[in-house]
Amino acid sequence: MAALPTTAIVGIVGAGAMGSGIAQVAAQAGHPVLLFDAFDGAAERGKAGIVAALAKLAAKGKLDAEQAAAIADRISVCGSLEQLAPCALVVEAIVEKPDVKHELFKALEAVTGADCILASNTSSLSLTALASVLKNPARMVGMHFFNPAPVMALVEVVKGLATPDDLARTIADTATAWGKAPVLCKSTPGFIVNRVARPFYAEGMRLAQEGAADIATIDAVIREAGQFRMGPFELTDMIGHDVNFAVTRSVHAAYFNDPRFLPNLLQQDLVEAGWLGKKTGRGFYDYADGAEKPQPATAAPCQAPTALDVLGDLGPASALADLAAKAGMTLARMGGAGMIDLHGVTLMLTDGRTASEVAAVTGIGDLVVFDLALDWCAAKRIAIAPAGQCSAIALQRAVGFFQALGLSVSIFADVPGLAVMRTIAMLANEAADTVYQGVASAGDIDLAMTKGVNYPLGPLAWAERVGLARLLTVLDNLARTYGEDRYRASAHLRRLVFAKGRFHD
Repeated sequence: MAALPTTAIVGIVGAGAMGSGIAQVAAQAGHPVLLFDAFDGAAERGKAGIVAALAKLAAKGKLDAEQAAAIADRISVCGSLEQLAPCALVVEAIVEKPDVKHELFKALEAVTGADCILASNTSSLSLTALASVLKNPARMVGMHFFNPAPVMALVEVVKGLATPDDLARTIADTATAWGKAPVLCKSTPGFIVNRVARPFYAEGMRLAQEGAADIATIDAVIREAGQFRMGPFELTDMIGHDVNFAVTRSVHAAYFNDPRFLPNLLQQDLVEAGWLGKKTGRGFYDYADGAEKPQPATAAPCQAPTALDVLGDLGPASALADLAAKAGMTLARMGGAGMIDLHGVTLMLTDGRTASEVAAVTGIGDLVVFDLALDWCAAKRIAIAPAGQCSAIALQRAVGFFQALGLSVSIFADVPGLAVMRTIAMLANEAADTVYQGVASAGDIDLAMTKGVNYPLGPLAWAERVGLARLLTVLDNLARTYGEDRYRASAHLRRLVFAKGRFHD
């Protein structure tokens, strides 16, 4: 099957921000759209909002006035569900309450033709459960847009247990025709994005809870070394802690309290205090008028070393050697365990152990571990952590080295995995398990995370860049250090490491 033709009528139930956005997308793609909302006047207000949005696009030159008018004319407000009878597709975008959705879909099945596709924009509810109330559950599919729908490219096309492959493919092709980037997945808790993204928030909050660094510093490292657009605390403040915490709790409960999705007490405190983020003026940060955003902790300038020895393969930190040479340092290469000897302090990319443990095992007292960066040439900041045995002079030498490469340095407490490495390892691990359980393909997972939540690189592509064996070592070390099932490595990741395979063929 191919995409629905533009002559096909698309119905939208729910004229809030999401429903109106979907209506605008369908109308801009050329479809006649019928917009319905059960609340008096809501559909009219929804269309008025669409007209205003189209006018802004026209004012910016992204549409001409005639196009904007034509798109608006394709959207008709309905006064009853019965008026959706001629639709080829109806997308539901109402409140996330199963009983309310059940009643709606039973009513839609009664008023629409047998060939009409019934789609839900749910972000978390089971498509299988929603379809269970239908006489023909094979009509049901998930079509999960991201807010704001006219702007965000991703659409998760979700198959319930009864959803035929060809129907899901039709919806995916239709989303493509609408200018979107669809991904296919099975109906499991969180689908792709809300499942795979959990560690991004969870690991940042756990680092803060452990006293690794303050929230502004953790956010800065995730942004400036990991190249994420926002750190976990900034992002959850923007999303709203009531929303983000509810999703985390829902996914945790849906997976029978799997510790990998364990909610965080810091966020629970914010919700209980009513500090929900930007929308209430207070979250992890204070958004009151005149409030100053805290700045990340940055080490004072230190003298740079003049020479270094590169001991073995630095893996994803190999670019540091070239950057050091460009900074004028004398460089020698020799065998070793993938470390940098600055003739007074030894540096090592974190492998999920604390610096103190590495120092104790290797006998190198003056040792500092450093965090991962996505692109060392583009990075602006790095996190480092000294071993407990490390002298102040040795730590200053390490700081001076990274500063000479143009990086701001944030000194963390000696926590295992630091910030970026730990976060990426956990994101990749969750993505690997999502592939392993047949929820979605590796390509669709990476596409979902880059298009849906603007990650700088898909977690599985990032895993391959870092090295699957290295990430497995990080996870195993975290699991051993914490003694928690939270950090258990995916069997799929472990299998690929031993088979010398890749996520992407």
